[in-house]
Amino acid sequence: MTNYLIRRFVLVFVMAFVVSLASFVMLYSAPGGPLEQLIAMQSTTRRPDPDEVERVMKRYDLDLNMLVRYLRWLTGHPRGPIVIGGQEFFSDLQVGCLKEGLARLVYPDGRVVEINCAKPVFLRDLADRPSSNGVIMLDFGRSQQLAREQPVIELFESRLGNTLLLMGISTFLAIALSIPIGIYSAVKQYSRFDYFFTTLTFFGSGMPTLFTGVMGILVFALLFQRLGLPYLPAGLVESNRDAVVPLLGTIKAGSFADRVWHLILPVAVLTFFNLAGWTRFIRSSMLEVLRQDYVRTARAKGVIERLVILKHALRNAMIPFVTLLAGVLPTLFGGAIITESVFNWAGIGRLFINALVASDYPVAIAYVLISTFLTLIGFIISDVLYTVVDPRIRLS
Repeated sequence: MTNYLIRRFVLVFVMAFVVSLASFVMLYSAPGGPLEQLIAMQSTTRRPDPDEVERVMKRYDLDLNMLVRYLRWLTGHPRGPIVIGGQEFFSDLQVGCLKEGLARLVYPDGRVVEINCAKPVFLRDLADRPSSNGVIMLDFGRSQQLAREQPVIELFESRLGNTLLLMGISTFLAIALSIPIGIYSAVKQYSRFDYFFTTLTFFGSGMPTLFTGVMGILVFALLFQRLGLPYLPAGLVESNRDAVVPLLGTIKAGSFADRVWHLILPVAVLTFFNLAGWTRFIRSSMLEVLRQDYVRTARAKGVIERLVILKHALRNAMIPFVTLLAGVLPTLFGGAIITESVFNWAGIGRLFINALVASDYPVAIAYVLISTFLTLIGFIISDVLYTVVDPRIRLS
């Protein structure tokens, strides 16, 4: 197993490198960003100052070749001329621009300023430019739009607690409920219990979380409040001021009860969505195993039905379910993008959407890279869990 894990971890880092390069090039090639905000100012009365344009380009390395820009983001280098044995090399190496003729600024006095490739940029000019320590040192740079000059890792840390709370509770409830419901539905196939939950999971898996979330807000937040019933908040992590709820009394803003009050609706939406899919998956897997010959043999030998289900059938039925668990790890970090947006939940998933809308590429790329890395790690964990669930499986 050791050799297998070594190979897989090497593959994880290779894939993370490929994904980081692809996402970096695609996002920075897309329109938007701080430079194009200055360009858009041409339609207003105030014209952007050429010195300000040059400062923004240098601050975010927008005048550098994409490869050099990516290396500075990944490793923090190059930061100046290359010196080997006391001798300076490539001090006159021109670093060209990727987007030719991005835009031109035309001033009232007739001046024309080219936004990019206005003049050559040399490696020795990079010594005075700010640069991160590189992603390989867990320094993802600084936010360009959402919280200017704030380190990206601090933005994630400020949202991570909310995301872990939301996703952790909903994932735990979904797993804890889907396994027994799926097993019992398979054992009691075509019973009323089976028909009820099969129908419920059919609607749950067919309705997107966007629709479920909006309907939950309309019913449990708005309608219940108008009817004078105990209602749930429509969004946010906690209240801005104390709230008086029928039958529940006064809920103080920022208290533990207030946090729980705000958690109920988004947790219910995510739990219902995951429960629907996982229950159907476990039920179908369990039905397939119950039809196997070794299960019928165990019953023919007089083994107690409970042991037949829990010892002989369940363990093999859980093997496909382990694959689904591989997606739990990145989900705990990445959050539920749609649900967090619907409920205005200050989590990492909503931070990613805000970063895309605001063209804050360092935040967006960091989210994609970390999610990719955790997904690959999740698959390795699932491979190891296969050996736990089924001793016949060996990793080599």
